[in-house]
Amino acid sequence: MTTGHILITGAGTGFGQEVALRLAESGHRVIAGVEIAAQVRMLQETAKSRNATLQVEKLDVTDPGDRQKAQSWDVEVLLNNAGISEGGSMVDIPAENLRRQFEVNVIGPVMLTQGLAKKMVKRRKGKIVFMSSVAGLTVDPFSGAYSASKHAIEAMAEALYKELREFGIEVATINPGPFLTGFNDRMFEAWKSWLDDPATRLFDYEKIAFPHEQYDPEPVFETTIGVLTGKIALYRNVEPKEIIDQQKSQLAGIWDRRYTDDQGTRSDLVQKAYDIRPGTHI
Repeated sequence: MTTGHILITGAGTGFGQEVALRLAESGHRVIAGVEIAAQVRMLQETAKSRNATLQVEKLDVTDPGDRQKAQSWDVEVLLNNAGISEGGSMVDIPAENLRRQFEVNVIGPVMLTQGLAKKMVKRRKGKIVFMSSVAGLTVDPFSGAYSASKHAIEAMAEALYKELREFGIEVATINPGPFLTGFNDRMFEAWKSWLDDPATRLFDYEKIAFPHEQYDPEPVFETTIGVLTGKIALYRNVEPKEIIDQQKSQLAGIWDRRYTDDQGTRSDLVQKAYDIRPGTHI
């Protein structure tokens, strides 16, 4: 049991919310950071219905005021979970959407982490965990912006691991694969809010979907809680475990790829994006 608080950002929905609730149910001291004020009451009511006691705070990681407020909290473990997913081809995605992707997934978490990490260093105790993704290791078509932000998270985590270990600060990543939470399918609907000229787009996004069958999210909850509580000590934690070898193979294959290979042919994953239905369970 941690003596300080476990701070979870992006706890208003998805992985973050369920992990926060389960930790609180187990007696851990949890601060659940949510993006907007309306989510504070919603999460409080959900926690009450599950007999879970946790502190719910508005914490938009892109808001300097919210980040400053968080520096006053007693945080022993930080889970940088807040994130968004902007889908679309790298030749189509508007600049404002690309910037938003990095503000939420990269810049905000770094700025939040800086102050909290320095407080951990003073105590010579703490843990910083990043909710990354397999998209931080490999890349699919139409998710380049999201993958780029997760690759940045992988770089940040690796740097922090090397920089902070002499001070006794633990750093780890969680790398979920394709899980059926709605997050992946919403990524492929992000284009609906673009302020561009549809006639200039290379792809018709009404015809494509997330190009993978998706798993039940239970393994992510269990692994994340294991890492946060110290029951799991691995630095990188890919789920589901059955795709680990696939990820390693894809990474290794890039070393031997020739940029002249397969020119003029459609990628298998691009074709699958056209063929698959949204929300397909594995």
